[in-house]
Amino acid sequence: MMPDQPTPAQDTPTRRRRQPLRGDSGAVSIQVLYIAVIGLLFAAALYGGAGVLAARSHGYSLAQSAARAGAQQIDLAHYRATGQIRLDPGPAAQAAKQYLAAAGATGTVDKVTLAEITVTATSTQATPALRSFGYDTVTVTSTASATATVTAAG
Repeated sequence: MMPDQPTPAQDTPTRRRRQPLRGDSGAVSIQVLYIAVIGLLFAAALYGGAGVLAARSHGYSLAQSAARAGAQQIDLAHYRATGQIRLDPGPAAQAAKQYLAAAGATGTVDKVTLAEITVTATSTQATPALRSFGYDTVTVTSTASATATVTAAG
């Protein structure tokens, strides 16, 4: 004889169906919307911040390149006579200013010594990601110096 097998109704515990709560339909979609908006604002701020860092890097690059352009203006007559390197101040300042003008930036030549030139460049970069925060452009001012050297051609 076989032992009595339980019926399916006896085997499983009684289950109650959960009734949906009333009055909270759509609450999750509102929360998702808030999270999405906050995420977009955060992404825009990060992208805008990266744009500002890129503008600073570009501004420093402009100042450095303008200083290098000025540092190439060596007083050749003095170098040939004495073998010592020194800058020709007028052409050095002019070359740096011309470089900045060609790059679409403004700036000043702060100092020209016998061997070194210091340039301050000011440029304006567009920041489209920060437009919604009220910042259409960012103005960057950077200073760089370059030293005149002569390399042996060989």
